[in-house]
Amino acid sequence: MSTSDQDQSVDTPIPAPDAGTATEAEAETEVDAEAEVEAEAEGEAEGRRLTPRQARRLRIALSSVGMVAMAVVLGLRIASRSSVLVVGVYGLALILCGVVIELSRNGRTRLGSWLLAVGLVAAIGSDWLLIP
Repeated sequence: MSTSDQDQSVDTPIPAPDAGTATEAEAETEVDAEAEVEAEAEGEAEGRRLTPRQARRLRIALSSVGMVAMAVVLGLRIASRSSVLVVGVYGLALILCGVVIELSRNGRTRLGSWLLAVGLVAAIGSDWLLIP
């Protein structure tokens, strides 16, 4: 060390090149840590909630089962009465199940759940009301 280095005070803080970004990152880290603590507290309180990964897997499984069921019903309905309306209704239900699977894979499980429930009820209701 040179004498000029020794003359500097040890307690003098070294300024950060971008102090605003560092404090923002620290604040985000603190907020994330608080959110994790709250989530753990809620999980311990309720104890029976699904983790996000489990919820996504459940929605994907339900959508896959719905897709298989709609394909079977589509096959049976085409065998009994061939109609463009039958193919349209059950084809849209199959597409909806695929969309719900993709939404679940991307973490949009609540939206996927609502779409799956409303879409399958709409498909069954339109089959009952529209298709003779």
